[in-house]
Amino acid sequence: MRDLTYYIGVTLDGFIAGPDDEIDFYRLTPGFEAFLGSTLPDLQPSHVRASMGVADEPLSRFDTILMGRRTYEPALQFGITDPYAHLRTLVFSTTLDDPAEANVELVRTDPVARVRELKAEDGLGIYLAGGAGLAGQLLDEIDRLIVKKYPVIAGSGIPMTRHAFAPTQFQLEDVHTLDNGCAVLSYSRLREHAAGS
Repeated sequence: MRDLTYYIGVTLDGFIAGPDDEIDFYRLTPGFEAFLGSTLPDLQPSHVRASMGVADEPLSRFDTILMGRRTYEPALQFGITDPYAHLRTLVFSTTLDDPAEANVELVRTDPVARVRELKAEDGLGIYLAGGAGLAGQLLDEIDRLIVKKYPVIAGSGIPMTRHAFAPTQFQLEDVHTLDNGCAVLSYSRLREHAAGS
């Protein structure tokens, strides 16, 4: 069974972007980018992998990416129809025009059912890139979180997930603190213990 990992940057108050999708307040540094490139190269867009000199390196942890329309559309504004060409790409949208890109599957059906199919296939891990609505729909399917917690308070914006009240427990596995003040936290879903264990 393949794991679904939600990898996302958030503010201290839990927003992934501003009200109009702003993300320019996230401070990037060479040390921060080098860490992400060396520890999570599969999750970098293809042009970033090329600039880091790892474009031809084999995938190690992930081979599939999922995203909603709003996460996918910024690349389209630059004429990029396959921003993660090294990963099998699924875009979940009922309104987006089909990009007619061989590596990009447009999914208009139930995200949960499609993700369960993906998880049952052979392969590496599945990367959920966002956004909040899709993450909310897939909350019960998320096995792992990699959260880049930036030292900034936004005040309002797009939350990390958008769903009804549903407390979901995860356990912390790893923390890295980086030179831009960002903490990268890795979590796994806290599974219920079987009765009597």
